[in-house]
Amino acid sequence: MEIQAIEEGCLYHIFNRGNNSEKIFFEEENYRYFLKLLKKYIVPVADIYAYCLLQNHFHFLVRIKEKKEIDFQKLKYSTVDKPIEVSASRQFSHFLNAYSQAINKKFGRTGSLFEKRFERKEITDENYLRQVILYINNNPLKHNLVEKLEDYKWSSYNAHISNSKTSLKRKEVIEIFDDIENFIWCHRNYDFLNSFFD
Repeated sequence: MEIQAIEEGCLYHIFNRGNNSEKIFFEEENYRYFLKLLKKYIVPVADIYAYCLLQNHFHFLVRIKEKKEIDFQKLKYSTVDKPIEVSASRQFSHFLNAYSQAINKKFGRTGSLFEKRFERKEITDENYLRQVILYINNNPLKHNLVEKLEDYKWSSYNAHISNSKTSLKRKEVIEIFDDIENFIWCHRNYDFLNSFFD
């Protein structure tokens, strides 16, 4: 099956769900392992702006790095003697395959974990970019998993509003909303803003 091309220097909303809308996360450790693999496979080739992991699907907002920005030292299977041709699309495929294989082995399951190859939508303007960040971070509320965004562990929202160390492009995301106060206000008033944009 052909791997979907994603272009260097572009921003994408990337998402996927479980096969037949079934779970892709079965226990808390699965979420941690998924983020560990994200750091291993995707952070070397893409800047992570936002993410949300839910029981049967996930969302990412990423900016694909240009070749000159890639840290080849972080790509464990690349060496000075044996450089590799790096493709962000291929890295996403490796990432999701590694996770699927681990879950299948751990839970004695067979077959495809994900419904299909990941989907992606290119983001071409700042208004759309702002809306996608709000949409991704607000997914736990949309699915009635929590009453406050701060209570959900598996999204980027808490990393955006804290000072803790993160691989996220926190500064860049906050600047899209001008400042942290407006970032928080927009998230708390997402339903109102969403109806306004519709």
